[in-house]
Amino acid sequence: MKMQAQDFRAMKSTKPIAMLTAYTCPVARGLEQAGIPVILVGDTVGMVEMGFDSTRDVTIEHMVYHIGAVRRGAPNTHIIGDLPYNTDCNPEVALESARRLMAAGADSVKLEGPKVEVISHLVRHGIPVVGHTGLTPQTAKSFAKVGRTEGEAKRIREESAAIQNAGAFMLVLEHIPYELANHITNTLSIPTIGIGAGPNCDGQVLVINDALGLGDYWPPFSKQYAHVSQSILEVAKTFSREVESLEFPNNIIQFSSSGRR
Repeated sequence: MKMQAQDFRAMKSTKPIAMLTAYTCPVARGLEQAGIPVILVGDTVGMVEMGFDSTRDVTIEHMVYHIGAVRRGAPNTHIIGDLPYNTDCNPEVALESARRLMAAGADSVKLEGPKVEVISHLVRHGIPVVGHTGLTPQTAKSFAKVGRTEGEAKRIREESAAIQNAGAFMLVLEHIPYELANHITNTLSIPTIGIGAGPNCDGQVLVINDALGLGDYWPPFSKQYAHVSQSILEVAKTFSREVESLEFPNNIIQFSSSGRR
């Protein structure tokens, strides 16, 4: 059964929440079959799949497309859709954008930063919201860890509380010191999801391309469980060699139109 906002709230401090990103139907299908309870269709798609230099190049149309693909692959999994850069610039624009993501198949939306008026407006209109603080890629000038000074840490603590009080049901903490994430997790009543924020959050999220080893660069806080880029290289080389030698397609088993040998 698809989990909802209240189910994730109930998991706080009881069962760690595993979250992965997905952008395509086949990957989403695999995540659902594996029992991943929540999929984030993140605007990271712009950098890891589309070749953009920044998530700021991602549009609402891109997100609608990818959310639709993921929903078709994972019909029974809670899907969070990222609101792209500047589509949450004020409450009314954010509501229109969020409704488009929900219509495409999202169960909730995520937005970056302490936009408390936007969050509260969305929640009042029945849109479940996931917050995001710490490193916020849409507005960050670099991808360095944040929250290392007392001033930054205080700001992130205050943002976290404000996001919760505005009505968010979950909060992503990105690339902040472990002790700061631990403090925020222990202070809030909503679950925290860490990415580069240490082991004491209520859950963890990874970009699926990082987990698969699909690409040529991975953040220092990610983990590669496979090395798919190397597999692609090897498959492509083997295919090219077999075409040139006429081994392919002569070496494949022929099937009739009925699909039988």
